[in-house]
Amino acid sequence: MSEQPTAARRSRFTPLRAAQLHGAVLGLLREVGYDALSMDAVAARARFSKATLYRQWGGKPQLVVAALQFHRPMRIDTIDTGSLRGDLDALAALTGHRAVAGDVALQLGVGRAIYDHPELRRTLREVMLHPALDDLHAILQRGVDRGEVAPDCPALDMVPQLLCSLVIARPLLSDEAMTETEFRRNLEALVFPALHI
Repeated sequence: MSEQPTAARRSRFTPLRAAQLHGAVLGLLREVGYDALSMDAVAARARFSKATLYRQWGGKPQLVVAALQFHRPMRIDTIDTGSLRGDLDALAALTGHRAVAGDVALQLGVGRAIYDHPELRRTLREVMLHPALDDLHAILQRGVDRGEVAPDCPALDMVPQLLCSLVIARPLLSDEAMTETEFRRNLEALVFPALHI
């Protein structure tokens, strides 16, 4: 079983060294994809020892997900405008500034591997997808608490998955990332009517 990293261990890396390592991982993902990415190549490019990489991250899936998470500038958990429409509007504004969503080569480099590598898929879900879904559910729950959405609205459980799917699937369907304008069109056409707001 792979060794799980701890925050105490990672704290000895400076922000610069962490950025260099994650940048090396993401660069290799863009160039060769997940399958051809090796811990040896990451170690050589980032000037880390391979033993350090395994000791700190446990393996390739954990290191790749850590790099993707490090590279992700969007923080859904910081959104709270006081209204559900305002929160979803703020979410749309953030999509236009997302480096990961805007990096088509990076998403395509990981896309197929998600289906072929269960450990990568599981790690991505635990570290990135589930927290994002939890944050979206929290935004919707605030809307329910304020009386903006009926608590028995059937779309409440579906909207978080729909929003994540829109952003994740877009580069796979068209080789282009989801734009802010397109995200807003989906909100107006699908999400707002489903929530009755």
